[in-house]
Amino acid sequence: MGSLELFGIEGPVELLPEGGARATYTPNFLGETADELRTHLTSTLCWDQPTIRMYGKSSLLPREVAWVADPGVAYRYSGVASTPQGWTPHLLDLRTRLEEHTEAVFNSVLVNRYRDGRDSVAWHSDDEPELGPAPTIASISLGAERRFQLRHKEHRDTVEVRLAHGSLLVMAGTCQREWVHQVPREAKIKGPRINLTFRHVLPR
Repeated sequence: MGSLELFGIEGPVELLPEGGARATYTPNFLGETADELRTHLTSTLCWDQPTIRMYGKSSLLPREVAWVADPGVAYRYSGVASTPQGWTPHLLDLRTRLEEHTEAVFNSVLVNRYRDGRDSVAWHSDDEPELGPAPTIASISLGAERRFQLRHKEHRDTVEVRLAHGSLLVMAGTCQREWVHQVPREAKIKGPRINLTFRHVLPR
């Protein structure tokens, strides 16, 4: 496995073709609705940049976030407990479309806003207990294209793809148990990117 540069592809592409881990990339999932959704999210959501604590030090999260969820759905990541915002009509429509496409059920979406290429997310897995043993994560990208990297936890094989505006990446099966992923810094990127990661959070 190695770096994947995908151009001019309309249908889904399997990034992890072997084993129980699945990562499926669809470059133009949203089509013409991508621009409208980006404008809606930018102007409607309440964005936060929480302070996180890692390796004994406190620092600002290197991106802005918003948490949208059904009533009573709580989620904690990087030591941050998020207060949910209500669903907008645009997000409800997108949730329904993703549920039909993935045959999964989602009750929340974590929205990340990368203001430019200096914002990033480090290597991690979405493996919190409240997501269950084999979660389906549906990730929509809007705005500037960014590198997305997957790395196997044991044999260290890597896969890289550039996530296009309006694209969909679905991680499922054993992906979160066996792989980590990141969006690295890219100083040359000047434009913002919004990433929506739909998920199902189990009750505690």
